[in-house]
Amino acid sequence: MQKTPQKITVKRKKHKHSSEYIIEQSRNVYIIRDCLLFTDMTDSREKEIYKVTLVGSAVNALLIIVKFVAGIAGRSSAMIADAIHSLSDFATDVIVLVFVKLAGRPKDSDHTYGHGKFETLATLIIGAVLAAVGIGVLFNGLSLVIDSLNGKELPRPTMLALIVAVLSILLKEAIYRYTVYKGKNLGSQSVIANAWHHRSDAVSSIGTLIGIAGAMFFGEKWRILDPLAAIVVSFFIIKVGWDISRPCIDELLEKSLPKETIGEIARIITSVDGICELHNLRTRRIGNNIAIEAHIRMDGDMPLREAHALASEAENRLKSRFGQATHVGLHMEPRKHPHKA
Repeated sequence: MQKTPQKITVKRKKHKHSSEYIIEQSRNVYIIRDCLLFTDMTDSREKEIYKVTLVGSAVNALLIIVKFVAGIAGRSSAMIADAIHSLSDFATDVIVLVFVKLAGRPKDSDHTYGHGKFETLATLIIGAVLAAVGIGVLFNGLSLVIDSLNGKELPRPTMLALIVAVLSILLKEAIYRYTVYKGKNLGSQSVIANAWHHRSDAVSSIGTLIGIAGAMFFGEKWRILDPLAAIVVSFFIIKVGWDISRPCIDELLEKSLPKETIGEIARIITSVDGICELHNLRTRRIGNNIAIEAHIRMDGDMPLREAHALASEAENRLKSRFGQATHVGLHMEPRKHPHKA
């Protein structure tokens, strides 16, 4: 007589930071946390990154219009340069929106390690654009200073430019704090990079404010402060662009993780009872995740099933520490015995 299969029900429990799929069969309960949980977390992270970036884009779009109007109507070259800086912010927001979408795609046959480096590439573009804008602001300021030294009279900025400079500082600092907070919580390099782009714009506006105020209130001879302020700020912009780009270049060139992290990885692997030795440990970053590859040695007489269980235990411990999306590749080898004389 054929036995009636037991009824299996699937329930889903949602929590603040995770979700569990529970399979109930008779009195036994099994919890599935694997790819389903990771997929939910990935989707949530991508939506949060989009939300943060869209907020920044809205602020940048507003400031672009206001700054260009204030720069032209208020006769301030520093404010026009600041407007160009905000325009670069808006352009990089668009880059983040496009590349984070690509980075969140699952693995496929053409990208077996996933698409995490799309986000790294987006971050590198942000840094490069920021540095390029800084160089542009620098050359524009130098040109105006040279004109002033050659006797050309620079225009006196108006109150409109001064008010917009103050408004820009307040808005950009607020959006910086919001974006960097979200970026750290989401573990997103590109969002944090974009936050620094907002901060650099706030710093640029401080320099703009000083230059405009000096040119307005200290007389005709001090109008050179307007382009001088733009020159000073340009160096800060270029530095931030380099600081953002450097770690991305390291990642794209497959630089290993820091020595402290490598040491921790080695300790985790060798903490598994039965794994005797570790060698050929290689590490690198893949976007916001890391890849770990190593050769591990164990008793050569151990059954394959047991050896595989030890390797799986090491892999689980690594993923528990560095995230479920961590790529782990462990090659098993028999332990070397010293040669007897």
